[in-house]
Amino acid sequence: MKNKSIFQVVFLLFWIGAGWAQVVTTEPSYATEKDSITVYFHADRGDQGLMNYSGTDVYAHTGVITNLSTGPSDWKYVKTDWNENTDANHMTKVGDNLWKLTIGYPHQYYGVPSSEKILKLAFVFRNSDGSVTGRDVGGADIFYELYEPGINVVVVRPTVTTTYGDPERSPVFAMPGDSVPIAITAAAIGTQTAHLELRINGTLVAQTDTEDTLRYTFRAQADAPGKKTVYAAATDTSGLTNSQNFVIMVNPPITDEDRPAGLIEGVTYDENNVLKATLCLFAPYKKFVYVIGDFNDWKVDEKYLMHRDSVDADSAYFWLELDNLSPGTEYAYQYLVDGQIRIADPYTEKILDPWNDKYISSSTYPNLKPYPYGKTDFPVSVLQTAQPKYQWHDQNYVRPPQDQLLIYELLVRDFVANHDYKTIIDSLDYLQNLGINAIELMPVTEFEGNESWGYNPDFYFAPDKYYGPKHDLQALVDSCHARGMAVILDMVLNHATSQCPLVRLYNVGDYGPPTAQNPWFNTESPNPAYSWFDDFNHESPATQKFVDRVNRFWLKEYHVDGYRFDFTKGFTNTPGDGWNYDASRIRILKRMADKIWQTDPRAYVILEHFTDNSEETELANYGMMIWGNLNGPYNEATMGYNSNGKSDFSWGFFKTRGWSKPGLVTYMESHDEERIMYKNLKYGNSSGDYNIKELSTALERVKMAGAFFFLLPGPKMIWQFGELGYDYSIDYNGRTGNKPIRWDYFQDSRRRKLYQTFAALMRLRKTYDVFNKPYSTVNMSVAGGMKRINLMFATLNVSVVGNFNVRTGTIQPLFTHGGWWYDFFSGDSLYVQKTDTTITLLAGEFHIFTDQKTFTPPAGLILTGVEPIEAAVPEDFALRPNYPNPFNPTTTIEFSLPKAAHVVLEVFDVNGRLVKRLADGFLKAGTYRVQWNATNGQGVPVSSGLYFYRLRAPGKVQFRKMMLLR
Repeated sequence: MKNKSIFQVVFLLFWIGAGWAQVVTTEPSYATEKDSITVYFHADRGDQGLMNYSGTDVYAHTGVITNLSTGPSDWKYVKTDWNENTDANHMTKVGDNLWKLTIGYPHQYYGVPSSEKILKLAFVFRNSDGSVTGRDVGGADIFYELYEPGINVVVVRPTVTTTYGDPERSPVFAMPGDSVPIAITAAAIGTQTAHLELRINGTLVAQTDTEDTLRYTFRAQADAPGKKTVYAAATDTSGLTNSQNFVIMVNPPITDEDRPAGLIEGVTYDENNVLKATLCLFAPYKKFVYVIGDFNDWKVDEKYLMHRDSVDADSAYFWLELDNLSPGTEYAYQYLVDGQIRIADPYTEKILDPWNDKYISSSTYPNLKPYPYGKTDFPVSVLQTAQPKYQWHDQNYVRPPQDQLLIYELLVRDFVANHDYKTIIDSLDYLQNLGINAIELMPVTEFEGNESWGYNPDFYFAPDKYYGPKHDLQALVDSCHARGMAVILDMVLNHATSQCPLVRLYNVGDYGPPTAQNPWFNTESPNPAYSWFDDFNHESPATQKFVDRVNRFWLKEYHVDGYRFDFTKGFTNTPGDGWNYDASRIRILKRMADKIWQTDPRAYVILEHFTDNSEETELANYGMMIWGNLNGPYNEATMGYNSNGKSDFSWGFFKTRGWSKPGLVTYMESHDEERIMYKNLKYGNSSGDYNIKELSTALERVKMAGAFFFLLPGPKMIWQFGELGYDYSIDYNGRTGNKPIRWDYFQDSRRRKLYQTFAALMRLRKTYDVFNKPYSTVNMSVAGGMKRINLMFATLNVSVVGNFNVRTGTIQPLFTHGGWWYDFFSGDSLYVQKTDTTITLLAGEFHIFTDQKTFTPPAGLILTGVEPIEAAVPEDFALRPNYPNPFNPTTTIEFSLPKAAHVVLEVFDVNGRLVKRLADGFLKAGTYRVQWNATNGQGVPVSSGLYFYRLRAPGKVQFRKMMLLR
């Protein structure tokens, strides 16, 4: 026999029906790491992503697998970044659906040291922007295995995987009565083939000294199940032999056997026997399932063939009892389904990730069990009998009423630099002092990658290890409960990624779309406008059962207080963009909520819904809460743009929407919106010296917005660091990319005053029923730049007024009665004679008037309040007390300026009416004394009483009181 040419090999592969769909071929045909290699990409094979591609540019994203790679998919020495286009990775079109890349010598091309052995070349082919890719069947990466010089036996048929080191880890499967065609040939590199032979369990079954290919048909016998070791060998003319072993696993006949009583999907532990655990997998239409794992060295063993419990094909459960386990020991395991699909347990509470675990530090997750590299691939699940139980201390915890929730939404990764639960526990003083009574964690169930927003989930019962161990999350919940703070989980049940085992059980290839047999997922989303990853079919009983299990699990196992469900308008199979009223979706959501409330009657159910108000009204009146996005109106107002009603706050109050229950979770910012302070500083309006793009002024605008936000009845939510005026764009480092963590903002007195202002507003809200009782009377005029909210209750009446314009304006607070009223931030009292009194507000000025004396917040929180003299503060100005006080009939007002500025000095009466403007102009730095002779602007003497004088310069306003006695 002689060494075959590339044309003979291709003809052979075609003739025997295997290997013809190779996506990558090479020249030379049996390439070694020492050869100069040309790669051919056949675009009409594999997943056909680039088949018939009409563009002129195709690029190779390529790397290698070496003997130092940590796993079969661990790319090393990647030539270019994903979207990097260079001459070195540019493909040449050489025919229809055929592209060529000249690599040359691979060590030189990839930069691999000569001491490191290249085992495989790895590829994904793409167009210039990466929007179209060419991969292996099912969307998997393409791997081309390199050969060794000399004689190489090639098993052409059946398809044999040598990835996992031992052939018993990846056998060829056969059912009794099956025929398994076997064909072997030889790749003779620098030599010639003399002999081919085939042995099964040591018995010679076929050989040849004359043919290029040796063929044999193995027939599986029902009375001889188990492993059959196949030995294929090729010997060259010099007597050198190369061989390959593979295993044929003949399954015993599958018979149905009822599951033990009480068995649940996933792992069922026996508290009376810590040596065993029972596994259960729901897998309709599947033929057989093996369990592989640490307990059998990841080898396929007939003892670990799962029993089947099946009434018919679409209700098959597979189960197996594992015994002789070591109590407290973690065991990694997978299900090998129909001999082709390796998945972790969908219900596992911990996974090991071959791609991302290596980037998790031991300080974040101590003693993390290593992934079993080289023995399997894809994520693996973990079981553990006699697990240590977390000792809860929240037996006396009382959950905040849902209409009084003050929620703080945070992303663990971007909130604390250590990105772990432990550090958040250390930060709870900061949150409690702010006044929030609930934290909402962006998704913490296992998601693809480490650094993510979490809306790409794949495992729903396992907390993502990048944030720390399970018990640390439980300790965080416990610590919050000790402070009276609720914990809400952001749960993503609209979709899952293709790595989710529920997807991979029934999909095309490794990561392709779901097939029609999938019990949980639609083959494609019915929503053409909003669709991510793979779409759950919420009409399916299997999905509803899974959803209920997920929701019950976190309530019971982690004591969470409820959920914010992501994109719930996708919980339907009704075609369309999801906006219109959908009775089917309402039934689905009510059913889910009812199941949650059966587990915990007071659990929070919050929906990110954004549908027609008629549907949101029905869901809210049913007891669910709905996200209310007021980012646009509030940010338009803080930027100073109020025309055409675009800064109207009224939709942030549940009664405006016609709801009977206060279920509207209003927010000015969430993870999904551009940051208010970023837009203030970049796009803020201005007039004269008043400029919202200046930091101090922009912060004052957010304080004013906070007064109109926190004091409306109903639950509220703020986004992390909004209380410090966080001003990095949502698109900084990419929309979902890491953002700077600016705890140092708290050391900036201007930003810290925003935090303290929010804290004062939340304390005020929590102290007085008028802000929490939905039956209090609320009147609003909040569409224009001059905004007002009136709240009336038996024990307290409130008027909130603010000027969101960039010029001075007037407004009627609409005091509900005459008499004494109190300015919350200044602590001043004013006597109201007429309820239709009109007051003048500077741009950005706001007041909270109450008809009962409340607590007084720290002085100096807002520029429009009474502030202490801070002459030493750079760019500040100082007022000194007027002399004399009381006075009759003349007084002197003294102030100093550390730098030149435009200054306005005015006198107002107790009702806020302007009496006289004493100064209005540009002044140099220095000290000034201005006399007032107790007359108004027309020179008419004014009567005895309390007056205010107000000094304003860019970014600073100060008030003082004075008393005239005639």
